[in-house]
Amino acid sequence: MMVEPSLWGRRTAAVVIAMACTAQALPAFAQNPQARMRNGAAAKPAKAPEALRDGQAETRLLEVYQLTSEGRGREALARAESLARDYPNFQLAQLALGDLLNARVRPVRKLGDVPEGDAARAPEAGGMLDELRTDSLQRVQAHKHRPGADRIPAQFLELSSRSRHAIAIDASRSRLYLFENTDKGLQLVADYYASVGKLGIEKLVEGDQRTPLGVYFITRRLDPATLKDFYGAGALPINYPNPLDQSRGKTGSGIWLHGTPPDQFARAPLATDGCVVLANPDLERILRQVEPRSTPVVIARQLQWVAPHSVQAERKAFEAVLNAWRSAKSQGDMARLTSFYAPDFQSYRQKPLAEWTSVLQAESRALKGREIQLKDRSYLRWTDAADTMVVTFGEVAEGARTGPVKRQYWKRKGQQWQIFFEGVIG
Repeated sequence: MMVEPSLWGRRTAAVVIAMACTAQALPAFAQNPQARMRNGAAAKPAKAPEALRDGQAETRLLEVYQLTSEGRGREALARAESLARDYPNFQLAQLALGDLLNARVRPVRKLGDVPEGDAARAPEAGGMLDELRTDSLQRVQAHKHRPGADRIPAQFLELSSRSRHAIAIDASRSRLYLFENTDKGLQLVADYYASVGKLGIEKLVEGDQRTPLGVYFITRRLDPATLKDFYGAGALPINYPNPLDQSRGKTGSGIWLHGTPPDQFARAPLATDGCVVLANPDLERILRQVEPRSTPVVIARQLQWVAPHSVQAERKAFEAVLNAWRSAKSQGDMARLTSFYAPDFQSYRQKPLAEWTSVLQAESRALKGREIQLKDRSYLRWTDAADTMVVTFGEVAEGARTGPVKRQYWKRKGQQWQIFFEGVIG
């Protein structure tokens, strides 16, 4: 694959050459600073590198691409040199520098245009180059198709103020989107390149090297001091397999959002055993901002971006169903209450519906006729072969100040919504 001409340019077809091949493929003057000065590429005094910030390396790489597309080769080369110096483990930066140097002595026909003789001496670099071409293309496409500020992923019907942030991952774009939950609704505050499973997405079983699809929540924050260097700046586990996954017989564990080893800035788009991996500066921002337990993580094959008002009708329709469930429980109407539960219902303790009915009866008796209120509601919708709603709320009895935080999973059969999982999460 090649970077799109709109960002890369038709005259200098591409900028990429594998780090493993750079020393072989670059002409002598590229390896010798004095020779480069004689050829017009004057060396500049080294300056102290700036602190690494999230998203900065990619932004600077895209600037190199843009300058090249505009035929501003000297500026592009200077920017590429600076980028490679500040991020020596960023392979795409090294590749950009390599091809720009090569372009000064011979035509560069494609991304990572290694001369045939050099490629033959390092055949293992072929796979690396293909991965880096895809990496580059994914970044360019994500930049070109970045969603508007007035759009949100369709899964976010409503998010409680208790969830200060939300994350959505578009596997087709190799992209993670970070949102802040404000008084005006979800606001996209950052987006980052991300790697997923070696064999793609839709995890089914332990060890299949796929990344799961669905609605998840960050469960905790792992201290990087307790982790191997492989995980980089830290790790945020998610609750795979969730109740929907379990109801479908999916297996596996240890799905995390994590960083990269010190010698690696980013990984190929398909490179993990199922986790979602980001560059360490990008992950560090997420580690600083998101909260375990309350931060949802949607992982989708391809995100559908919609205007927030477009999901209001769906939200209100489901809210009416949830309020009917609340009313039945408040009134102790067991016949009506149990009608909201699916025959294959399960709880955290694997209680089937027959046993759960006794739990509902006990909870209704404890209310003593008091109404219950559902506070801090969140509705997250997941649609694939089935239609699922993941609902979180605080269940507070009239006159009480607090109550348990519960999570329910509802599925729709025809026009009827039913609960197939319910449990207390806090």
